[in-house]
Amino acid sequence: MKLSICTISFRHHLHSLDQIAHWAQNRDFQGIELWGIHAKNLADEPHYGADWLNAYGLETSMLSDYLPLEASESDLLAETKKLSQLAKHWGTKKIRTFVGKKGSAQTTKMEREDLIEKLQLICEYLYSEGQSVLVETHPNTLADNVASTIQLLEEANHPALRINFDVLHVWESGINPLEAMKQLGPYVSHFHFKNIASRSQLDVFSPNNVYAAAGSRKGMVSLFEGSVNYQEFLEKLIPARDVHASLEWFGPNVKEVLEKDGKQINEIIEAMKVRKE
Repeated sequence: MKLSICTISFRHHLHSLDQIAHWAQNRDFQGIELWGIHAKNLADEPHYGADWLNAYGLETSMLSDYLPLEASESDLLAETKKLSQLAKHWGTKKIRTFVGKKGSAQTTKMEREDLIEKLQLICEYLYSEGQSVLVETHPNTLADNVASTIQLLEEANHPALRINFDVLHVWESGINPLEAMKQLGPYVSHFHFKNIASRSQLDVFSPNNVYAAAGSRKGMVSLFEGSVNYQEFLEKLIPARDVHASLEWFGPNVKEVLEKDGKQINEIIEAMKVRKE
């Protein structure tokens, strides 16, 4: 298993990337998931990149951004090319995005067809560059439930199209993540791990709140203290596949929570090794 932290977790903190990388290295993480805007803002400092991060024993697990599928094809392609170059500079083949800004049930047939066409355009370009686009399972997008996500994969029908499986949001859609993995597993290239105290508090992850410096963080809890059963999920997932995942923490006490969750995941892995022996 390769476990990363996300630079988005430090979006409201005065920590340099040097400090974050040094901290991650000393806590036995294997990678850093780089937020797209962070990569863009570092473009003028080219010494930051794959070689620099590798010197810490870390890799860039994914470049997480929001490709503008609502834009014109020329603007979308220009942004895709920019992100592709940044991903190469940071040594990752994975670019994360969302598809749509409305739930699948609220999206018209014409709107869906346009989004799929734009997604195919992205896939075609990234495929030519040896890269993949990872659509995140997320509410208020075309990947807000398993059926629509499978439909999206079938409609786009492209080898560069993969899934970033956000465990919490899959659970939010009303299905056990382990059941969802039976259907989506072959298409999954990355996981996001986070948790919530109760289903009634899921609104805390809505974009308008979670990205706001003054937004509520009520209900955000450590990975093994929430409503999603990560102990069960990981014990079933880890023996079945090579897992690449990121701890996506949006709450306070960032370093404390990430370190705690990382340690507990490693403890599960070690306990499973002992049982296997």
